[in-house]
Amino acid sequence: MNLGTFSVSLTVKDIHASLAFYEKLGFTIFAGDIAMNYLILRNGNATVGLFQGMFDKNILTFNPGWDENASPLASFTDVRELQKQLKAKGIEMAAEADETTTGPASCVVVDPDGNPILIDQHL
Repeated sequence: MNLGTFSVSLTVKDIHASLAFYEKLGFTIFAGDIAMNYLILRNGNATVGLFQGMFDKNILTFNPGWDENASPLASFTDVRELQKQLKAKGIEMAAEADETTTGPASCVVVDPDGNPILIDQHL
């Protein structure tokens, strides 16, 4: 099962302080808008999202349909198919993609330690 490119989405208290910290670690802004309280940072193949006031917990994020540079892939497994496969394995969904639709959608599962895992398809 290929869930897509991976990143970690961090909930931060002060996006400016977090940006300054991650820049010291060699990360640079890849996408986002600090005025909208979110930034996507890159350092080599590592991607970290900084999100202020958008959610309560850090989230492991997978993006089917994108490569590590957020460029569309020629082929990928749709999030609705991934959701079906996860359900077939007995994994409970915390949020589900509407399986009657196509295009952008997402679903969420939670690991045994309470960590949310977002599968977020933008195509």
